[in-house]
Amino acid sequence: MRFDRIAMLDWSSARGPRRGKDSIWLGLAGAGAAPPVNLPTRALAETALIDLARQPGRLLIGVDIGFAWPAGFAQGLTGRPRALAVWDWLAARIIDPPEGPNHRLVAAEANRAFPGGGPFWGDGTRAGTPGLMRTRPDLPPGMGWHRGIELAARFGRVAPKSMFQLAGIGAVGAQALTCIPVLQRLRAALPGKVAVWPFEPVDHAEIVLTEVYFSMLDQRLAEALPRYPCLDAAQVDLLAQAVMRLSDQGALATIMAPRAPLEQVMEEGWILGAGHHALLQEVLV
Repeated sequence: MRFDRIAMLDWSSARGPRRGKDSIWLGLAGAGAAPPVNLPTRALAETALIDLARQPGRLLIGVDIGFAWPAGFAQGLTGRPRALAVWDWLAARIIDPPEGPNHRLVAAEANRAFPGGGPFWGDGTRAGTPGLMRTRPDLPPGMGWHRGIELAARFGRVAPKSMFQLAGIGAVGAQALTCIPVLQRLRAALPGKVAVWPFEPVDHAEIVLTEVYFSMLDQRLAEALPRYPCLDAAQVDLLAQAVMRLSDQGALATIMAPRAPLEQVMEEGWILGAGHHALLQEVLV
């Protein structure tokens, strides 16, 4: 399990172009390594990903979004308990024109597949979105707010935000809704070359997409932050370097082994490096 290049993408669902803190950053380690790049729009980020993926050499791309939702969501929405079935569903509906993405409307459409008007919530628009509540609704029967990986890992002291929350401080749901169609288009642009971990076999894939969580490097981030323009830039650069070093050492398979039953992983996904925080930090020393 070795790669020529490791890329890390810090995604943003911010409305309109943005630079600096809380915007899109792309870090690259290995062949062609360069300082982190700040991409002001999602369209430019998508172009950068495709350009990067078309270059020679084996590539792993880590993205700081959830690749799946809690158990029961994929089955209720698509009839299949598989995360990639949700990717197909979202990519067929979410568009991102210059005036902003339609992800809230699509979330409202998804809500209609479940009883009780949920599970997506957090409408931050002034006018409101029919079918999308501003406050947290009751969950559909048998569904939880969090994935198994989020509850098992509990990164840091703060409880993880639910993938169903679209707005509010620390909300992560909108990032997944706006980014997954981009990743799905990358797969379509390079048929047969892109595999999504942990849902697809990756041993021989030229390009591998993985979910990552930058806070696994908290200690190293604090030490290195003065060298970077902002936290986002430090995160993409350091995690790319850490994973690249593990790849060079032939140790990458260690952090690519989900600690959960296969059926759970196929529906809820996993985070690259979960449970291996110390190893990722050690290779940066």
